[in-house]
Amino acid sequence: MKAYWRLTWAQLLLFIRNKNTIIWTLILPILMILALGTFLGKGTDQFQLTVAVADEDGTDASRSLVKSLTETGLDFTTVKTSRSEGLSKVKKGDVQVLVVLRQGLGDRLRSAEDGAEDAGDSSTLVSLYLDQSNPTVSQMGSKVIGEAVDRLNKEALNYRPPVEMEVVNIQTRPLGYIDFLVPGILSLMIMSNNLNGVAATIASWRERGILRRMQGTPLKSSTFIAAQITARVLLNTLQAVLVILVAHFVYGVHVYGSWVLLLMFLLLGTLTFMSIGFIIASLTRTPESAGPIAGMVSFPMIFVGGIFFPVRDLPGILQPVVKAIPIGYLTDALRAVMNEGATLVQTATPAMVLTAWLVVSFTVASLTFRWDVK
Repeated sequence: MKAYWRLTWAQLLLFIRNKNTIIWTLILPILMILALGTFLGKGTDQFQLTVAVADEDGTDASRSLVKSLTETGLDFTTVKTSRSEGLSKVKKGDVQVLVVLRQGLGDRLRSAEDGAEDAGDSSTLVSLYLDQSNPTVSQMGSKVIGEAVDRLNKEALNYRPPVEMEVVNIQTRPLGYIDFLVPGILSLMIMSNNLNGVAATIASWRERGILRRMQGTPLKSSTFIAAQITARVLLNTLQAVLVILVAHFVYGVHVYGSWVLLLMFLLLGTLTFMSIGFIIASLTRTPESAGPIAGMVSFPMIFVGGIFFPVRDLPGILQPVVKAIPIGYLTDALRAVMNEGATLVQTATPAMVLTAWLVVSFTVASLTFRWDVK
């Protein structure tokens, strides 16, 4: 036990004296939060759809419909345009949807109000031009604009529904992209510091003979690994608290769940990725080979771990991969605790998966650990 605490203290001193460690583990994550929160946080709190309108009818009815559309909250980049100019904007990507109000719209509505026989004419007088290969734009544009046209039809026919429906918003936690981002950054930080950091550090110590000198002592490999883990757990906890505090005071990010549960998942993630880092360090001979291998393992996880965007947006072929790797479960757990106030029962699946990864990887790391290059 005495050797364990001495090794832990020695590792903490190495962290403190290493300027690169201070920059990469403490300053860089905070700068990343500030940069991404500033440039992305405000622009992605809600979906924006850019729309252009070509009013070919020019009547009070068409102008009323245009006004109704502008009140839906959509981004109307161009309200007055021609059909040809609007189509050009859609093809260039300047706008996502073009709404064309064809000539005769006002006459049709007046006929409907007067009960004329030609009011039942089904010719199309409102056209949407959009890219249907983009399902988000297609569904959102059709839904919002279709509802506006439907309201216009009902008003023209003096439609009065016998049953009214009220929509009540009960959201008590206004969450933006920054709230989604911070848990992802914490997960990325844990994986990078421990998987990549441990693999490179242990391989370097082995090559320089530091581990060989330790081997000449009664020190057990499990004690050495445990001391490394303890030091890195303390460092990661400090790092996570600093990142959350900066996000809270700068962007108003809150931890709605238990801090104890949050720290528990930080601990689980640290232990898991450290153990994987030890496995990589044991399978490589030099730090030059350990770094690329660790990068090959960690780099793909950045894109399939739900760090910067939801995993549900990934192609279906990648979903089995997401369900097999630990980074996705760690990110989901941190996000559930911070944003949703989830309890241990609600995060039982991520906890069990991470624990299973920890047990297996720590066992393999202990069995494959080498003090010297063979």
